[in-house]
Amino acid sequence: MQLSSDFTPTPRIAILGTGAWGTAFAQVLADAGHPSVMWGRSEATVADINTNHHNSSRLPGFPLSESISATTDITEAVSGADVVVVAVPAQSARSVLEQIESWPKEVTLVSLMKGVELSSDLRMSEVLVDATGVDSSQIVVVSGPNLAKEIAAKQPTATVMACEDAERAKRVAALTITDYFRPYLNTDVIGVELAGAVKNVIAIAVGMAVGAGFGDNTKATLITRGLAEITRLALKLGADPKTMAGLAGMGDLVATCASPLSRNHTFGAHLARGMSLEEAITAAGGTVEGVKTSRSVQHLARSVGVEMPLTDAVVDACFDGVDLQAMMKSLLSRPHKDERR
Repeated sequence: MQLSSDFTPTPRIAILGTGAWGTAFAQVLADAGHPSVMWGRSEATVADINTNHHNSSRLPGFPLSESISATTDITEAVSGADVVVVAVPAQSARSVLEQIESWPKEVTLVSLMKGVELSSDLRMSEVLVDATGVDSSQIVVVSGPNLAKEIAAKQPTATVMACEDAERAKRVAALTITDYFRPYLNTDVIGVELAGAVKNVIAIAVGMAVGAGFGDNTKATLITRGLAEITRLALKLGADPKTMAGLAGMGDLVATCASPLSRNHTFGAHLARGMSLEEAITAAGGTVEGVKTSRSVQHLARSVGVEMPLTDAVVDACFDGVDLQAMMKSLLSRPHKDERR
């Protein structure tokens, strides 16, 4: 892939959030020759990054480049930035972004977030537009099989960078090319974002099946029918069907559903083994986006008349106390239909 960046020779890059994925992405940038400054609320984490060149709380065991710095001052982090990477929990994005009084006019916002906002049913790129006032063509969405620990270990992976402005996506992609990280380009922002959000919900269902001791047939069934759900909703909202068969669709779905490194998968397994909602979230070791996203996706789907039985089942399991056996019975007793619908 021949990509070249027409940002300044040394673009100023800020990363909002010091979670595992944001930290791994900072290291990708560093390995591609681009320093960044990270913003986080935790003084201990910021000190760990600056002094020890580790993020021991969110990505333990992986050394960070000395070109990565951190601050608790969000205005300082964003000031003069050419690129701002937003890597905070989806439901916190608006409150974080609204702390910035003035955004650089030509800034490129890169969303690593995967979710749908509860209060509005907006996708994350739409939240970015609403909260910052930048044009939607300035937002690049990153999604794909991006398990942070594997990327931090420099295991080969690919991702999708989607933007209305294909040239802007190309410029951001050029900042991340390494011998282990390969970006692909897409202009289907809707499809890439919805696939990234809903796959977390499906991963909870798969995790529950694994936690209950079900085997590969069940997992394959849930993953495949989960993709059907994602596709129905995405196409209804104007996505390109080709996206669903790519890295942001099937690729990310398989990685998140199948891997014990996925917090959503891990959460579902703990929930099926009898933990409470709060206990399972704690045991998963970080933000479990699929829990809250299940409700916002359900609401969005119902508002446009799309059936999403797996999403409904995850909402029932998380918030209404429906156990796994009842959930599976409900799914399997649905009316027979053509598989292609």
